[in-house]
Amino acid sequence: MSMTETDEKPVESGGVGARVRRREDERHLHGRGRFVADYTFPDLQEVAFLRSPVAHARIVRIGKPQGKAAQVIVRADMHGATDIVADSSLPSYKPSAHPPLAHEKVRFVGEPVAMCFAPTRADAEDLAEEVELELDELPAFANAFTARERTDVRVHDHWSDNLFLDLTADVDFDKLSENAPVVVKQKVDLARQCMVPMEGKAVLAYWDHTQSQLVVITSTQVPHMIRTVLAQCLGIDHAQVRVISPDVGGAFGYKCVLQQEELCIAWLALTYKRPFRFIEDRREHLIAGANTRQHHYELTAYADRSGRLLALDATLLIDGGAYSAWPFTIGLETGQALGNLPGPYDFRGYRCRTQCAATNKPGFLPYRGVARTGVCFAIELTMDAIARAVGREAWQVRHDNLVRGTDMPYTNVVKKHYDSGDFQESLRRAVAALDVPRWRERQKAGEKDGRLVGIGFATFTEQSAHGTAVFASWGLPVVPGYDLATVRITADGGLELRAGIHSHGQGMETTLAQIANEVLGVPLGKIKLIHGDTALTPYSTGTYASRSIVMAGGAVAATCRELIPRIVQIGAHLLGEDASAVRFEAGEVVGAAGTVSLGEIAAAWYLRPERLPAGVNLAGLEATQGFKPKVDTGAFSYATHAAAVAVDTETGHVEILDYVIVEDCGRMINPMVVEGQTIGGTAQGIGTAFYEETLYDDNAQPLTSTLADYMLPGPTELVPLKIIHMETPSPHTEFGAKGVGEGGAIAPPAALFNAVNDALRPLHAVVSETPLTPRRLLAAIEAARQAADQPVAAEAEVVQ
Repeated sequence: MSMTETDEKPVESGGVGARVRRREDERHLHGRGRFVADYTFPDLQEVAFLRSPVAHARIVRIGKPQGKAAQVIVRADMHGATDIVADSSLPSYKPSAHPPLAHEKVRFVGEPVAMCFAPTRADAEDLAEEVELELDELPAFANAFTARERTDVRVHDHWSDNLFLDLTADVDFDKLSENAPVVVKQKVDLARQCMVPMEGKAVLAYWDHTQSQLVVITSTQVPHMIRTVLAQCLGIDHAQVRVISPDVGGAFGYKCVLQQEELCIAWLALTYKRPFRFIEDRREHLIAGANTRQHHYELTAYADRSGRLLALDATLLIDGGAYSAWPFTIGLETGQALGNLPGPYDFRGYRCRTQCAATNKPGFLPYRGVARTGVCFAIELTMDAIARAVGREAWQVRHDNLVRGTDMPYTNVVKKHYDSGDFQESLRRAVAALDVPRWRERQKAGEKDGRLVGIGFATFTEQSAHGTAVFASWGLPVVPGYDLATVRITADGGLELRAGIHSHGQGMETTLAQIANEVLGVPLGKIKLIHGDTALTPYSTGTYASRSIVMAGGAVAATCRELIPRIVQIGAHLLGEDASAVRFEAGEVVGAAGTVSLGEIAAAWYLRPERLPAGVNLAGLEATQGFKPKVDTGAFSYATHAAAVAVDTETGHVEILDYVIVEDCGRMINPMVVEGQTIGGTAQGIGTAFYEETLYDDNAQPLTSTLADYMLPGPTELVPLKIIHMETPSPHTEFGAKGVGEGGAIAPPAALFNAVNDALRPLHAVVSETPLTPRRLLAAIEAARQAADQPVAAEAEVVQ
């Protein structure tokens, strides 16, 4: 549920800014979506993987069952397929060749060792159980700290240690930290999580004999990039690969990389010229699916007596798992953490060291908010710690440190370019909407049931649609450039939009149609989006990093505008007027003699060419144009989240009493879609704060292999959200739009922990490790009780 500043109701038509109902919802709500699991083919073979039962071992022998060896594939059988290598030019980065099936070593529990195929999944699983696997077990790294310190055992034998990379930044730190009167130290830990989309990995591949082409139907966010890397890894021409991504049941970053199972199934289809399919089950996802979020911070903040931040010193260790994924690499998480830790704050002294260790767990993948959930958690808890040290309201200290709206555009300490906005105003609106004085009075009065109440805030920036220079600086093997869109006016005056991005819940079929409607005036019911098929759409690196509405939306707008002079030329001729004497308006060419509709103009081009003017533009009524923002640093959305909670100090239970979000993603294409993204992201953020944790024992054996072990927030854990919109258009994008896909997931852990810590102030207890389970909360209270005779200044040192 949500509340907004407007009472607008959803509508069925409208351009930019309209609350148009999502067109995708009808087919999904009626069960008419089409996912990979819905495809059927004659002689389809289902694939099951034999997966490693241990976290780290040398492979001694893989024994195939007698009489069935042809149905069991190991790495040595995969002739012509290369390992997946995600290179990066970041300093100190070490690549990790990721074999499609484990070769010589296994590096985490669940790593595929062999693939077995049969007419049914059950038969394939039975076959996998018949494979004999002999392993020589090695010491396993279950945490990043041990992996970083030891070099005698290495996850990747050819490395000299267990660090993927080690990045540093130092900007005027010594000068600005010297003699600071307030020094605050803060430790922060985020648990490892799994992504848990409704649909896990899913891929089907077959050989199209009519086209001499490998067709791969896969649940992915990035069909064009998957086509590129499959061609490379299989050693065939790009023209021999077609990737189709149908409806995708959630992704969150999990599906914006090459999955090793995609390469395996593609190899099978290419080799045997038959259809093969793999559908990940939930246990496979929880054990072997990519992990995320596990950050460990130690921060020291240097401030003046009012709490104004002067300099920040930080060390960060990321548990990167066993492999670096193509194309974004583990360098993306590490680099994003280093670059985004300063957040929306105005300070000029910064020193940070960010390390990423390889461990015997599944590899780290981008997840909604890439690194920014962690850095927001760290800097926001530190802001509250500064406020406690100087004896001021946390929101007031935060307000004084935020970049001011009058300073926009603003380039921060690590050269992030904030294009527009008013961070302080978003906080002020959140303070007013939460009604801080009311909560302070309630705190003083106390709760009848003995619970403690508290309030917390978190403000963050969301870097959206960052471009070529930014990705190139991260040294990635694929760097995004211009996104393309193709627009075709049909013979009846409708529109076909073709975009290389892909939707997995963002409502792109609706919002891109709204943009086309805004420019050309074609009714939404006559606009169709074609996406998710490399054979039918122009190239795009895909949907990730809150980029789609900015990039694809900008391309759709630019292409629609490209068609207007051609439309006007034909329309003017049909009206018998000079082109300079008419205008294009709301889907019609208007002149002194009357109007002519787009349908009539299209009919002349396609069906009655004798009515066309001499010298008509031979490019016709379809066009392709590219777009990227005017600056490569992207457009920065931002928001403030505010929460009120009640803490039961006897049971450790936390209840969310109120939750406010003030967000600014520039000009909203569809406010209802923005709210949907915000609500969904906030639900995931609540999961990070209170519930989700992928646990391992000391041997790196996963302990959360079912949804009975891995806790997710459900309807009863969510509360009505008050969503307040601000709209500060970006000067660098079409319509001033900014991305908003990740923002909801970034701030909730910080806002909720700050609220809990505010409630616990009378007990001098502080929590800073996700998820905030009852056990952790009660342990913090007990630790505070035991330390009651020690100085409270252990958290913050105030230098006189």
